[in-house]
Amino acid sequence: MKLKLFLSVLALASTALAQVEYVDPTIGNVGILLVPTRPTAHLPNSMIRVHPLRDDFLDDQINGFPLTMISHRLGEIFTLQATTGAIDAKSWTTPITYDHEKPTPYHYSVWLEEPALKLEFAPGERTGLFRFTARDRAPVVLLATRKEGEMAVAGPQSVTGIERFHGMQAYLYGEFDQPMTVTASSVKENTGRLAASPVAATARAVQFRYAISFISHEQARKNLAREMKTWDLDAVARTARTRWNDTLGKIQVTGGTDAQKRTFYTALYRSHERMINISEDGRYYSAYDHQVHDDTRPFYVDNWIWDTYLALEPLHAILNPKMQADKIASYVRMYQQSGWMPSFAVLYGDHPCMTGNHASAWIADSWAKGIRDYDVQAAYEGLRKNALEGTLLPWRNGPRSSLDVFHAENGFMPAIRPDETETVPEVHSFERRQSVSVTLEHAFADWCLAQLARAIGKKDDADLLTQRGSWWKNVFRADHGFMWPKDAKGDWIEPFDPKFSGGQGGRLFFTENNAYTYNWLPRHDFEGLVASMGGVKAAEAKLDNTFRDSLGRSKFEYFATFPDSTGLVGQFTMANEPSFHIPYLYNYLGSPWKTQKRIRQLLEAFYPDQIHGIPGDEDGGGMSAFVVMSMMGFYPVTSGVPVYVLGSPVFDRVDIKLPDGKTFTLTARNTSRDHKYIDSVKLNNQARTKIWFTHDELTQGGRLDLEMSTKPNQVLGTRDADLPPSRLTLDPVSIK
Repeated sequence: MKLKLFLSVLALASTALAQVEYVDPTIGNVGILLVPTRPTAHLPNSMIRVHPLRDDFLDDQINGFPLTMISHRLGEIFTLQATTGAIDAKSWTTPITYDHEKPTPYHYSVWLEEPALKLEFAPGERTGLFRFTARDRAPVVLLATRKEGEMAVAGPQSVTGIERFHGMQAYLYGEFDQPMTVTASSVKENTGRLAASPVAATARAVQFRYAISFISHEQARKNLAREMKTWDLDAVARTARTRWNDTLGKIQVTGGTDAQKRTFYTALYRSHERMINISEDGRYYSAYDHQVHDDTRPFYVDNWIWDTYLALEPLHAILNPKMQADKIASYVRMYQQSGWMPSFAVLYGDHPCMTGNHASAWIADSWAKGIRDYDVQAAYEGLRKNALEGTLLPWRNGPRSSLDVFHAENGFMPAIRPDETETVPEVHSFERRQSVSVTLEHAFADWCLAQLARAIGKKDDADLLTQRGSWWKNVFRADHGFMWPKDAKGDWIEPFDPKFSGGQGGRLFFTENNAYTYNWLPRHDFEGLVASMGGVKAAEAKLDNTFRDSLGRSKFEYFATFPDSTGLVGQFTMANEPSFHIPYLYNYLGSPWKTQKRIRQLLEAFYPDQIHGIPGDEDGGGMSAFVVMSMMGFYPVTSGVPVYVLGSPVFDRVDIKLPDGKTFTLTARNTSRDHKYIDSVKLNNQARTKIWFTHDELTQGGRLDLEMSTKPNQVLGTRDADLPPSRLTLDPVSIK
């Protein structure tokens, strides 16, 4: 018996060591319509993130390698390329044909054909190490700034650089493993450039290690000295591999196919790209007040909150609650430094993309899940200021406009017709008003903020914000059963097609999606939404039709207006974040087996383990976290409500290693492609008819056992008492 137990533990340990080997960074490297993923080498949530500069996986030439990103998809800092032979003015910008690319999270290698040179990279936290091995001639290393800046020789084996971007600077300090000769240097259009080759003409291998700082050159030098003490690239890669194994090993899966494991662990790897810790030796530069601060607590940036609050942040609330608290504390400091709670808190400051005040949803959700190591009073103050004193307009943060005053007085954002000219100067010229989406997303964010207000004893605010949470009703047209735009007189805009209306990209009325998607946004008041739709049966029929209704036009015409809405199933779009919760809503209608069927269909159709394996923009973990949660078998539908609803797990067993040493285990007996329906549920050996469980039940550890079947159980989870909670007056603290 002891031998059997020992072998079982040994087998589990050996499996944990192999998690990172399932990661395939090329999954999604060809975008279906929009931006592809990148085969990025980095440590989890670290400053340095490196990938080849090219269009996508099918581009056979590489334009170089950034020494790190500015922010996810918002540009890069410094460029490195390697070649051999003579250098001219075009060498820095000439793409190089490549082959035999082998990317992993911890090590990247590629063969550059024309110079006959192998390039390798391994990441550190704030540092990186490149190795160049040439076949016939000495390698030449080309360094440049991406934008405005300078490069300089600091010694026979070292270089420095400054890159200026978006009102801040990045500092480079780098060293070669041997004396180098500067064979060319130039400055063109304020761009610094250096080319260096070994003094020893017979050298066929060169290494370059470097560090980035946002504080100073001296700090970059310190970062390198502290983090990268070796020239052994293989050792650096092994350290990075161990770090990834520890990170990915927090979730261990058993069963499923190798393809499913590749999809799962690649998604989990992508879920650790952001936010990034930019603290350096107990200091950090903040673009929110352009000061260097002394602070032993980590400072995190780079969060596209519209995309990440739905699944990525809830995933980290389970796996990394301490990091969650540090990230929220970073947002609080940004508010204190700048005067506004940021939206997209990127490296160079607030980048107020999209719609909504979704830091409210993120922080309220974390608070409800017991993550509280930050100044909640200051957090609430900043969130409240954004909600009640700031503008709601897309792509803007700051004081109110006349439209915000109208919204506060009338409970909805007024729309204009496609043939009308915009008269409010604060409205973005391309993103437009997005009037229905703004009304809906702020209603949800206000409801989330109400939960935080209640938790800290601000009853009057809680009542006000809860009432504002009901404002979704002001844009729901009951006689048509759709969210619908209203003008400033309170009249419904006609004509209006829920499938297609809204001008450029639908942006007059909606954000990247049509009315079919936004019909289901009020998940904080699903009880009220169902009633407005005519009851459970009518709402279920409408949900069915979301997946079944035709586009009513060619895909060519549809995508010209809604390019973000790929991954179509009827009118449902798998490729855009506001849709993530929609297939799980059958759980709230007493038909959970329909969720189970749909989730399996969506995972299989849109998330294969190949270069087309992401249906839309992967916004730094925003989409991948949906995959992680869904493949495990559950999903957090409503921020601020610490509840997970069941889907259809693809693995026989999932072990989640919790930070306090406990383990939450989910088993799905007989699960397979055909056995996708949940027939029975047990939590800690106790049978239950609920098809949801709480965050507390998960974090206490224990075991959730599901019996899977080829046939749907149309009784399980159908009673009113078994439905997940969702109503305007819900107190999340009361959920048991």
